[in-house]
Amino acid sequence: MFPRSFYLSTSIIIACLIALVAAANGQSTVDDSDLQSWNDLSITVALNKTVDLYIPVTFRFDHNIGTLHEGRIGAGVILKPVKNVAITPFYTFIRVRNSAGRFVNENRVTLRGVYRFPVKNFGLSHRSQYEYRIRPTGNLWRYRPSITIEKELPEKFVSGLKVYATEEPFFESTTNRFSRNRFSVGINKVLNKKLSLDIYYLYQGDNFAHPASVHVIGTAWRVKL
Repeated sequence: MFPRSFYLSTSIIIACLIALVAAANGQSTVDDSDLQSWNDLSITVALNKTVDLYIPVTFRFDHNIGTLHEGRIGAGVILKPVKNVAITPFYTFIRVRNSAGRFVNENRVTLRGVYRFPVKNFGLSHRSQYEYRIRPTGNLWRYRPSITIEKELPEKFVSGLKVYATEEPFFESTTNRFSRNRFSVGINKVLNKKLSLDIYYLYQGDNFAHPASVHVIGTAWRVKL
């Protein structure tokens, strides 16, 4: 279905990411670090030229990828009023395992705005995301700005393949400060006009949550209908 070079390059990247995570995990104490798997599926349906229906689904596994920790499903719209700008209000229902090992519900309302800078030779985008979280332990809000830089590789390697890096801090209303940060690197492969796949490594550091250090091997499938 895909070129042999795609399978080869993907296998090498995954092996390198796993080795990187294993090395980083081995340097951290067991009580303060975890290896996780995050798996996302997003479906967009074009309603017209400026509005898309948006449906995200997520499953996350923690405890060294041995336990289902969280499941999400949501719905919203992507508004594209002008070129290079996308505004996405959406709602997410979340079932997440608490510290006692029991699943509890969270309802989350999110407003996301993305601006893609008009630069040549590489992609640069800024995202601002505001979330209001309705939880059994108390409601809160947070702000998540991020910056992403991406570069499409020459077609002589693999057609439709990009590499990217993202920096994302979190401002929490409970602490009134930036208390969490995520840094990720990965690849994006356009498989056809309707389907693309991200494979990435993400490191999350948190000054208050447990575990404080999280290493993630993640996938993100994007379907356009």
